[in-house]
Amino acid sequence: MQEATTTEGRRSERPALGDDLDLRKAIWIASYPKSGNTWVRVFIHNLLRQLRGELDPQDINALGVSTPWEVQARHFAERLGRPAAEASLLEVAAARPLVQADILRSCARPVLLKTHNAVANVGGHPTINFEATLAAVYVLRNPLDVAVSYAHHAGLLSCEIVEMMQNPEAGHGTDAGNAFEFMGSWSFHVASWMSVAHRPVLLLRYEDMRRAPERAFGRLASFLRLEPSAGQLRRAIEHSSFEEMTRQEATRGFTERPAAAERFFRKGAVGQWREALTREEIAAVVATHAPMMQRFGYLPEDCGAAL
Repeated sequence: MQEATTTEGRRSERPALGDDLDLRKAIWIASYPKSGNTWVRVFIHNLLRQLRGELDPQDINALGVSTPWEVQARHFAERLGRPAAEASLLEVAAARPLVQADILRSCARPVLLKTHNAVANVGGHPTINFEATLAAVYVLRNPLDVAVSYAHHAGLLSCEIVEMMQNPEAGHGTDAGNAFEFMGSWSFHVASWMSVAHRPVLLLRYEDMRRAPERAFGRLASFLRLEPSAGQLRRAIEHSSFEEMTRQEATRGFTERPAAAERFFRKGAVGQWREALTREEIAAVVATHAPMMQRFGYLPEDCGAAL
């Protein structure tokens, strides 16, 4: 993996949309994997449905309507002239900014793009095309819970995920369905998005979405300059519940579920790491990520010594 560098500066948190919005620029829904990205996308769809007077829950297999995933290999094949799996990592990296602009040009409205990429450079090519970026929403989750959820998602041992989250060159390789993504370590990923200063970035903590959904999702609606009534916001949250997403996956399946996972929507619990991780795994996560965990309220004042 080539050298990766964060964007310099401090995070900016300002509303993203307005009457003068640029229809050809993206609002990123960014996160480290298994941090709540899909949940946020489902909520946005359900909120837009409420605002249009469409009262049924969003079909979880139609999230590409308003929140497509930029990593899909078909987008890269159109730009590369051959399947992404046949291209080198550097060829895919060079195509990525162009692919992101292609996706935007094909849409007739502001686009919310999903990504698990860190803000970085791979072989001199940016993972995020900021010239085509309006703003971003960054979804953050306690890395201890990420390790548990990611292990189930990938069909790996939690110790393997803990090690991957420490790896400065971690990423997903290209396959038939998706182009590669560069993530880096969990701490690097968070720092890279929180260092974006030249575009508005809204931080959403997974734990706040679970414990106080109306407040957390209300902030998201405000950031997007959407103005739902209290009832519309409440119904959008209800239609985006884990119970609803689990019900749909059980009856219809979910196209974004990897083959290694028994199911995509599992528990969504906060604090599951206490029962699922060993003391050694907890210690490894804390030793590596304590500064970033402390910054966002995931460690007590003793910086994790009590854990």
